[in-house]
Amino acid sequence: MAKTSVLGEADRALAHALQLDGRASFRAIAEVLGTSEHTVARRYRRLRADGLVRVVGLLDGLRSGRTSWAVRLVCVPDAAVPMAEALARRDDTAWVRLLSGGTEIACGVQADEDGEAPLLRRLPRTPRVVSMSAHATLHLFAGWRSRVAALSDEQAARLSPARAREGEISVSPEDHAMLRVLAHDGRAGYAELAAACGWSQTTVRRRLDQLRDGGALRFDVEIPMPALGYRAEAWLWMKVEPRALAATGEALAAHAEADVVAATTGPANLMVGVTCRDTRDLYRYLTERVAPLDGVREVETAPVIRTVKRAGALLP
Repeated sequence: MAKTSVLGEADRALAHALQLDGRASFRAIAEVLGTSEHTVARRYRRLRADGLVRVVGLLDGLRSGRTSWAVRLVCVPDAAVPMAEALARRDDTAWVRLLSGGTEIACGVQADEDGEAPLLRRLPRTPRVVSMSAHATLHLFAGWRSRVAALSDEQAARLSPARAREGEISVSPEDHAMLRVLAHDGRAGYAELAAACGWSQTTVRRRLDQLRDGGALRFDVEIPMPALGYRAEAWLWMKVEPRALAATGEALAAHAEADVVAATTGPANLMVGVTCRDTRDLYRYLTERVAPLDGVREVETAPVIRTVKRAGALLP
């Protein structure tokens, strides 16, 4: 039987609140949870120090007019781990996973303001990389959803921010200076953010609101999946008939097992990240939920051996 969550009920409630709004004040969260502000702050600091919960601020490439790439690398034996760790330290990688037998890497790479992704040019020339493919993200059906559901609908509604407006929003060099701080700590104070970008705290507060309202900035909560009792993660690359792509993507996005569902370029036009309780649960998911979907011609499954970088910046 799969191991259950190591997070207690109160910890899960706090994690769920932060997933809804990563920058909600401890006072607002305490009012919803029916506890004290001091208790919420102390619990969050303990969870973060233990590596169980971390809030990170992330740039939404599609909303900021940038292209996001899903990259697959196959390395020579013994090269994948150091390569994955080096990729995880870069600012232009959003996530990094070791797959299959430990020789394959999957990672997310974001282009710069000019649409260039220098990393994509460098990787094929790296001697220890055997093969590489890069697939541009065309549409995101679901992205990095929470696996913590501890609040009631009424509690969740009190903490949920307004939905982001549609459309692109430009991102300045000062914005990127703030984003680098938020990638390490999504709850960084306004004084720290102001020091990073050179703006006043009032300007920083206003600009953060603009980025969030425009959908260019979102906040996520990093929680190691084993801490929630999940032991089987995998990436699926699916070949779907074009007529069924949108419907299949929407159907997968409704699955509780699917964390990320994205339409991409390339022969496999749908990329899906899934998390299950164990390998038996993963088998049932593939055979009972994925297999019956109309229009799916082929599915390649790659188990995640190690998550080197889940989201945001790599902690030292």
